[in-house]
Amino acid sequence: MSGVLKPPGAFAVTPHKVSLSILVQIYASPSQISVPFPFSSVSQHNRLGLFLLALTKSCDDILEPKLEQLITQLREIGGLLDQWLTDHLTSRLSSLSSPDDLFNFFTDMRGILSVPDSGVMEDDQVILDPNSNLGMFLRRCILAFNLLTFEGICHLLTNIGVYCKEAISSCSSYELNEYENMDLNLVFKKINEEEARKRATERVSFHLHLPKELSTLVEDIEVFADPKSEHNDKGRESSSYASSGDSFIDADLNGGVFLRTNWQIQGYLMEQADAIEKHGSSFTLNAFELTLRQLQKLAPELHRVHFLRYLNSLYHDDYFSALENLNRYFDYSAGTEGFDFVPPAGCNSSGRYEIALLCLGMMHFHFGHPKLALEVLTEAVRVSQQHSNDSCLAYTLAAVCNLLSEIGFSTTSGILGSPFSPMTSVGTSLSVQQQLFVLLKESLKRAESLKLKQLVAANHLAMAKFDLTHVQRPLLSFGPKISMKLRTCPVNVCKELRLGYHLISEFCCEGSTMTTDGAFSTAWLKNLQKPMGSLVLSQDISSRNNSNPFLFCTQPSSIPGSVLQLVGSSYLHRATAWEIYGSAPLARVNALVYATCFADASSSSDAALVHVKLIQHLAVFKGYKEAFSALKIAEEKFLCVSKSRILILKLQLLHERALHRGHLKLAQQVCDELGVLASSVTAVDMELKVEASLRHARTLLAAKQFCQAAAVAHSLFCMCYKFNMQVESATVLLLLAEIHMKSGNAVVGLPYALASLSYCQSFNLDLLKASATLTLAELWLSLGSNHSKTALTLIHGVFPMILGHGGLELCARAYITEAKCYLSDSSFSVSDNPEVVLDPIRQASDELQALEYHELAAEAFYLMAIVFDKLGQQEEREEAAASFKNHIMALENPQDIEDPLLNA
Repeated sequence: MSGVLKPPGAFAVTPHKVSLSILVQIYASPSQISVPFPFSSVSQHNRLGLFLLALTKSCDDILEPKLEQLITQLREIGGLLDQWLTDHLTSRLSSLSSPDDLFNFFTDMRGILSVPDSGVMEDDQVILDPNSNLGMFLRRCILAFNLLTFEGICHLLTNIGVYCKEAISSCSSYELNEYENMDLNLVFKKINEEEARKRATERVSFHLHLPKELSTLVEDIEVFADPKSEHNDKGRESSSYASSGDSFIDADLNGGVFLRTNWQIQGYLMEQADAIEKHGSSFTLNAFELTLRQLQKLAPELHRVHFLRYLNSLYHDDYFSALENLNRYFDYSAGTEGFDFVPPAGCNSSGRYEIALLCLGMMHFHFGHPKLALEVLTEAVRVSQQHSNDSCLAYTLAAVCNLLSEIGFSTTSGILGSPFSPMTSVGTSLSVQQQLFVLLKESLKRAESLKLKQLVAANHLAMAKFDLTHVQRPLLSFGPKISMKLRTCPVNVCKELRLGYHLISEFCCEGSTMTTDGAFSTAWLKNLQKPMGSLVLSQDISSRNNSNPFLFCTQPSSIPGSVLQLVGSSYLHRATAWEIYGSAPLARVNALVYATCFADASSSSDAALVHVKLIQHLAVFKGYKEAFSALKIAEEKFLCVSKSRILILKLQLLHERALHRGHLKLAQQVCDELGVLASSVTAVDMELKVEASLRHARTLLAAKQFCQAAAVAHSLFCMCYKFNMQVESATVLLLLAEIHMKSGNAVVGLPYALASLSYCQSFNLDLLKASATLTLAELWLSLGSNHSKTALTLIHGVFPMILGHGGLELCARAYITEAKCYLSDSSFSVSDNPEVVLDPIRQASDELQALEYHELAAEAFYLMAIVFDKLGQQEEREEAAASFKNHIMALENPQDIEDPLLNA
């Protein structure tokens, strides 16, 4: 016998719960003062309370223990009272013979939770708090009984009869007819000692049992009874189903293996899913498939089993079976997994429709159909409002916010203006960014009111992302306005990130019962190796007094994986924020913290993103050799499929190195491949489209096709302006200034540089501001030598930022421009201060050679040769001239060989 398989669904009254209610009534009798009868001490009373706490916590498990198993456990914790507790439980169950008996029984249960009629309570009176775990259990039982129909009550009575008779029939020493006129407590006394000793040597269990075929499902959790129990107290008569030896450990009556609670089963399934994705070939297809089938048969409500069967088939190239299991997973789990919503008892699944709409909208968003996604999500808002499903409404608003922030919408008129739109109360005359701001505030407010802490943290991160790239403007377009600076506020960004990070310290249950198939930390699985039963079930009496009773069947306090992912995301957002603000060291530190502390809990997308950030940092500050070495490691760790971050990073590095080396054909080829990855759907993959167009313009600029490069850059700026991509707009304006400077139209390039500088000041883009200032200095210097001092003043103003946070290329540009300013100044004498010019040129040449940037390196060696010529150092001049010649030849005659990294 493996236990009673409980039907899936809402909380329902079962014979096991009736037995627990009887024991709770013994524990907290309302008519007793101080230590209730029949307990002789407080410790004895507390022991039963801890036992009941453990059983009520496991009342939602897959299987419920049978009566014989419950009595065995009672004998273990009862001590001298085991006989009385067993007698009272069995006689009370046998007295429930009619619906009226059940009604009177649950009426008595209400008295346990109510205050005495006199309203006066003694100091030492035992009172059961209605909000405690035991109180909540009783309230759920009473409510579930009140919802039963007469047929349901009769069915419960029948189940109680079967519940009792199964305990009788399990005793192999007697026939069933021998017990029909006997009390159950007398039956259990007559089990022979030999059978009890035989069962005591089998595997340990507590409240969940499965057949031996699933013994391979969880490893290293079998605990055998101590052999010493066979010899301890031989003169003492064996009690029913268990030996009373001092070191006896709770025995499994049927040889089943202990499988723990639903939470730990979910942790096990998620751990196996991670293991398959990382080491798919190490799993045996048929063996693991057999285990999953058995688990699915025993627990059909565990929909994630279908997902594991899909992964198992996929990594063994059984694509037809993989597709079938994936469809089953979506069919069975739709609307039940990952959402804090459970219909109350007796209700149908009316809440599934709005959740299905939410999933459909997210699917449209994932596959690049933003308008369809927004329409479906608006419909989900309407249905959620009609059904008063506040949780689904909060999640839908968050999804709409994510859609508007990720996808480039120039207008949402006609979609967000419907009667049930979340923007109806504000009006759709606002810009998309203003609508997004209002929606973010509304979503955050709802999540806080519903105490959905994970959604609150996610909304804080979304607010930080919004504040990072958007200037706050007044929502009203009329009336008096308070004067405000049109700038972003880094303080608000840090505040929102910190609020999201505080989730880890404030984490607790969100108050929802919908946690059966959610994301759980695999760290909880580690407790599988430790029995969750009370210490009295797993230790001898001598060690029982020295143990901590509060370890009794308590859940581990590990943090769920979804919470760790949110906390990790806050560090990724911090790294991105510092990248935008221009602090490379802080960006690198936050990326390293994420990679070190949250790698196990991170999603594959976030893990790839942090690798991308660190590899980009290597490319900018160490050169391509270090970056490509790290890229090889990342490619082995992550699948380099279409649109993956690793593939995009690889193409970016190949393009930059090709431009620096002068491989224009290869650069154009890589640029075209990057553009092909972007979706053809309007407003989808905007960052990728901007990146592809930006690199196309840079390739044309390197080929000295200035008109075409300017046209591409101008078109790109119009697109960025249309979709409110302000940071990208600043970069494109700076590129336009560079194009006009290299084409010989420095005067035309000045307005673009100043406009980019204005963007950088508004959005606190400090490093990009330094780069724009450097470009502005180069433009002034291009206008003539009489502007050299102005250019030098600009450069010296941004030197701290460039040298402290800039990469190799930016620092080299600054060094070369500084040297050109000195050489262009008629009042500067090279012979008097040669090191003022030579030191920055040497530094620039070293950095540019590490980058293999032939054009700028040639310019550095050209300036070096000029300085040495003015100093009369012929040998050094010839050496610098030879290096200049080598770089020019490498630039004009690039080796047209196949790059192995391109086809890797």
